Amino acid sequence: MTIEAIIHGFYDEDSGCTLFSGCKIKQEGEHIEIQCGFFLNADAERLKKALLEHLQAQGISVADITFLSKIAKHQVQAGLKPLPEVKNIIAVASGKGGVGKSTVSVNLAAALSLQGASVGILDADIYGPSQAVMLGGAQRPETKDGKSMEPIIRHGMQTLSIGDIVEENTAMIWRGPMVTQTLIQLLNECNWKSLDYLIIDLPPGTGDTQLTLSQSIPVTGAIIVTTPQDIALLDVKRAKAMFDKVRIPSLGLVENMSVFHCPNCDHESHIFGNQGGIALAEQYHLPVLAQLPLDMTTRECADQGTPIVLAEAQSAAAQHYRRMALRSAWELAQKSKEFSQVFPKIVIER
Repeated sequence: MTIEAIIHGFYDEDSGCTLFSGCKIKQEGEHIEIQCGFFLNADAERLKKALLEHLQAQGISVADITFLSKIAKHQVQAGLKPLPEVKNIIAVASGKGGVGKSTVSVNLAAALSLQGASVGILDADIYGPSQAVMLGGAQRPETKDGKSMEPIIRHGMQTLSIGDIVEENTAMIWRGPMVTQTLIQLLNECNWKSLDYLIIDLPPGTGDTQLTLSQSIPVTGAIIVTTPQDIALLDVKRAKAMFDKVRIPSLGLVENMSVFHCPNCDHESHIFGNQGGIALAEQYHLPVLAQLPLDMTTRECADQGTPIVLAEAQSAAAQHYRRMALRSAWELAQKSKEFSQVFPKIVIER
């Protein structure tokens, strides 16, 4: 078996996938260079050690391994074009509210940023915008020309939320078309700068607003968040059907609040049910990106304005989010690439 085949077949227990399948492998003597379609700065030393041991077990001696990263643009829905300064848009959705979608969104963005990617996050949950609070508080976006907005830099990420624009106590009594128009305007009139990933925290549900947004925003992949509770799982089926209808690939399922560990006795309680999301993922052939615990520190960090991935980087909960982000980036890297802007436009004159 060749070194390339061995590396491509290496299974990473942490991310739960053959992480280097599809990566370009270059060997010069005892040095190996691996070019990945995702960043893995936070995991580089761990993966280098594991891979060296894996190769040694196969009787192959390697002195060093270098990881390079190159993020490609991936295909979006037919009839839509990717945003000029955004390589990939990942929509984070849920079939119902209250499952922790916004917390997953902000920690996904922060974890991808820690890995070395250029990341933005757009809070499209217009009726319950929470990203501004979870990122340190609302700020008014600046404009340089009176026509567009500059993203607000928070925790090293480019961010924008409807919560930055409307007053905190303003009731968002808006009808569907107005909601859709506002969010598309926020997306297109923000001066995003060279983003590898833009995470969009979608409104919960699968109604007209969500469907219209899914048809109007050039999304490269969707992540569906649920709890193990039966009633939440019913709504996951609707969310998956919605993305299938508009031909947005589902990157996978996140089962949030899967287990509660008592801080006093360490007893495990499955408050919302056990393994419901896993069974549903198997039924619909969806990768399970993470099973996240119901964790008090995660909530406290969000309330204080710093995602747990940044505030408590070594905590068990933060490690769950880090693994989720790495697996999500790998799943996206497997999708078809966008080539429409590579080729010149050909005009035939008669």
